[in-house]
Order: sequence, then structure tokens, then C-alpha cells
Amino acid sequence: MSDRIFFSLAAVAAVLMVALALVYPQGIGKRSPKPFGHETYYAVEARKDAAAAAAKAQAKAKAATPGTPSAPSTPMRGPH
Repeated sequence: MSDRIFFSLAAVAAVLMVALALVYPQGIGKRSPKPFGHETYYAVEARKDAAAAAAKAQAKAKAATPGTPSAPSTPMRGPH
């Protein structure tokens, strides 16, 4: 293969890779579009914290109403 062809193709490939990196950033603060995107660490942690806070609030609300009977943890089935 001629050097002229090889280095021309290498230059085009390098320019395309730089253009792709500029268009689809993978930084922590900014989420990329769907085919290239991934969930950031901070988004995962925020979702876990929100779920834990919701579970804690639900447990606190359940403990605040002692007069109501609690539902069974497993669904009832017919006679065995």
C-alpha cells in the first residue's frame, strides 16, 4: 500500500475520532445520547439515596399508626 494512501486514511480516521469525541462527551457531569450513553456514578447514588429515604419514610409512617393491622407479607392462597 502506498504511503500516500495509508497516511491519508490515517489522517481521516484521526479527524473522525476527534469529531466523535467532541460530539459525544463521556464526562461525569453530562450524559451522552442513547447509543453511547451510560448512567453516571452520581445519578446511581442519587437514585439509591432517594429509594432509601422513601423506604425510611414509609417505615416511619407505618410505625406511627399502631392501631391499624398490618397486611400479610405473602399473598393468601387457597386450601392446601
